[in-house]
Amino acid sequence: MTTMQPDQATALGLSRLTAGGFDPETLDGTLVSDPSIRAPLVLGNRDFHSVTNTICGWIENPTPKWWMPAFAVASAVAGLGTVMIVFLIITGVGVWGLMNPVMWSWDITNFVWWVGIGHAGTLISAILCLLKQKWRTSINRFAEAMTIFAVICAGTFPGIHVGRVWMAWMLFPIPNANWIWPNFRSPLLWDVFAVGTYFTVSLLFWYMGMIPDLATLRDRAIQRMGIKVRLGPLGLPGMGFLDRITNRIELPLNTIAAYAYGFLSMGWRFSARHWNNYEKAYLMLAGISTPLVLSVHSVVSFDFAVSIIPGWHTTIFPPYFVAGAIFSGFAMVLTLLIPARALYPGMKDFVTARTIENMCKIITVTGSMVGFAYMMEFFIAWYGGNTFEIQTFIRRAFGPYWWAYWIMVTCNVISPQVFWFKWARTNIPFIFLISIIVNIGMWFERYVILTTLSGDFLPSSWGYFSPTYVDIFTFIGSLGIFMTLFLLFCRFLPMLALSEVKNVMPQASPHWEGYGHGHDPHSHHGKGH
Repeated sequence: MTTMQPDQATALGLSRLTAGGFDPETLDGTLVSDPSIRAPLVLGNRDFHSVTNTICGWIENPTPKWWMPAFAVASAVAGLGTVMIVFLIITGVGVWGLMNPVMWSWDITNFVWWVGIGHAGTLISAILCLLKQKWRTSINRFAEAMTIFAVICAGTFPGIHVGRVWMAWMLFPIPNANWIWPNFRSPLLWDVFAVGTYFTVSLLFWYMGMIPDLATLRDRAIQRMGIKVRLGPLGLPGMGFLDRITNRIELPLNTIAAYAYGFLSMGWRFSARHWNNYEKAYLMLAGISTPLVLSVHSVVSFDFAVSIIPGWHTTIFPPYFVAGAIFSGFAMVLTLLIPARALYPGMKDFVTARTIENMCKIITVTGSMVGFAYMMEFFIAWYGGNTFEIQTFIRRAFGPYWWAYWIMVTCNVISPQVFWFKWARTNIPFIFLISIIVNIGMWFERYVILTTLSGDFLPSSWGYFSPTYVDIFTFIGSLGIFMTLFLLFCRFLPMLALSEVKNVMPQASPHWEGYGHGHDPHSHHGKGH
């Protein structure tokens, strides 16, 4: 008798994987339309040991040839952004394209965009966890890491846009020598609390979830402590002389890894008490994080909504911003996940076509919500009968920045609607393209909101905002910082949660039929490897 679950065997049969064929209808066997069939969440007929070897192998195996050039490019771009920030601090915010009345520009646009991207991590880790959505197990670690790095990039801009960066500490509720307190009625101060809380909880969630996996890497590194690792060629183009040098260098990397992962795993020993405390803490953090999905971007939207400027002073902003944040966050997860799925061997067994299709459906729903919000803004302006409000939205769609508005509508409203068709949700390169388009559109959404300032109550002060090279390179540099951190994460930390992936496998059930045919129910389970 086979040791494979009936649902998994049926799915594999539908996809003709056992015969070496390919079914365009079910792809990898997970896109089954029959509701009586439960599609597998892990492919390849893997056992626990195979899962551990594959996921840990991405860290333990030699550095992929593509990683070093990618890291070099990302680091160079990050360095460019750092140079622009230093130039800004030395010279002043006048190097940006700031003008009267557009006193906010790309800095606040980039801040809101990065915070929005970081929303998918909390949604996948917390809300989908509480809703018992098992398909999230292959992407939650990815999304959590993306959240941390996006919030780091977002936090850069409020710090540097104040002009005198060395006074940014006054944003915190600390009285200075003259007993001058921050203005607690300012939404910019609310941002400090909201984003700070979000970053702290997300970091705890991400790190605590990795502790068992870090202990697994620690134990595996301890077994190889006596083996030195040859550094090998760097793979950089035109640097053959460096490759000849590095190919002779041997380093005690296994010893370093054992100590590093041992320190980070905090004495984890895979005991029942450890697992019990871990699961209780994970559930508690999921409960704490869930309100943050709604509160953080609502508070960020108050930067605009509590003002009296036409086009901003509206109550639709909080839900509109939250839907947009989830929309852009899932798009960025797909932008990063799809290349990683293709580059790392075996990842397609965990990140299945069903997982990607589910993410496409969420993008469709949230994109429709964003489109509805766009229409409601025009309806509310017309229904309210406020001349200034009406003119603001007419100017937004047909005024000097009409091109930005229609790029936003095309990318955010029209492009996600293709996911109503199954061919679009199953074409991986096409999904990757749409995810990039959505990210572009969500950046333009924030930019369009900011351009409202160009036409204030005094027509004589109207102007046209144009970014300078410092604006542009600072934003590009933030992308480099994000990608540098992400590449380091992919190289040195587990991208998938080992225990959570194993929990959705058939072998995790005590009633798995394989246990009655000479299999040890505790094999590869009592230890982390």
